Amino acid sequence: MSGQGVWLRTRERLRRFPELLAGCGDQAAAYGKCVAATATGQAILRQGACSREFEALKKCFAQAVGCRDQLSTKQRRQ
Repeated sequence: MSGQGVWLRTRERLRRFPELLAGCGDQAAAYGKCVAATATGQAILRQGACSREFEALKKCFAQAVGCRDQLSTKQRRQ
């Protein structure tokens, strides 16, 4: 198997990322607002503070790039 073939497929996938992820703007905005609101002033962003928004964004990304099977497999393990 050619290493060059792997790089060509990877490069093509990376080229398509902006258009694939463009549909996740609402989820990205919600996550960004949560992070900004949680970490204002002297506040420190704590792990899990925006987990609901992050999970929605992650799910949107996974669906956009066609990883639905991997996502459902991970959820079954948990």
